Amino acid sequence: MRLSPDEMIFWQHGFLKLNGTIVFTWALMFVLAVGSKLITRNLSTELERSRWQNLLEIVVTGIEKQIEDVGLRHPKKYIGFLGTLFLFVALASLCTVIPGYEPPTGSLSTTAALALCVLVAVPFFGIEEQGLGGYLKSYIEPTVIMLPFNIISELSRTLALAVRLFGNMMSGTMILAILLTITPFIFPIAMSALGLLTGMVQAYIFSILAAVYIAAATRGRKPRPEPAQDIKA
Repeated sequence: MRLSPDEMIFWQHGFLKLNGTIVFTWALMFVLAVGSKLITRNLSTELERSRWQNLLEIVVTGIEKQIEDVGLRHPKKYIGFLGTLFLFVALASLCTVIPGYEPPTGSLSTTAALALCVLVAVPFFGIEEQGLGGYLKSYIEPTVIMLPFNIISELSRTLALAVRLFGNMMSGTMILAILLTITPFIFPIAMSALGLLTGMVQAYIFSILAAVYIAAATRGRKPRPEPAQDIKA
């Protein structure tokens, strides 16, 4: 059993390789793109709506409520990015029931790419909300001495996102591989079911952490309240 889809090579010419990580990643993106197109093709704005549309609206409303609870004031602005992160990680885990499939999130390159997406999205939404000057000002608050520490914090939390997702996704695969060598018939089935649950939890945690980072970047500094003045009679 392979521990990483990077070890699955479909085509190679010199230093160019087409491995399982690339193939499964693009396959998942294709499924998400086609699936979203098929699901939303017959949406109605009339009072009479199908049960599937009502279910879809309940799910979307629930996601928006989760984003708003994190601290983002306009959840509709961020649901496209955060929802895509969640669906990609969740679908990567759910498809493990397909024979021959290995989740691309089991590769550090994929988790690093997802973390880099968050790294780019944080200043993007921060500048959009506060302006370039307001966002850059947050790096020197409360004093200029904090500038290098804030920059290191941005980079370190991106690395932590990648390593956390990679470690959590790989841990289930490694345990399953060990159990396959010891008890190849009983425990792997239970561990596979547990892996599906773990994947969904990791998709939720990754999306929530991304929302928290964006909320911290878009939250403007509130002015200090002025002291009340005594009213002279």
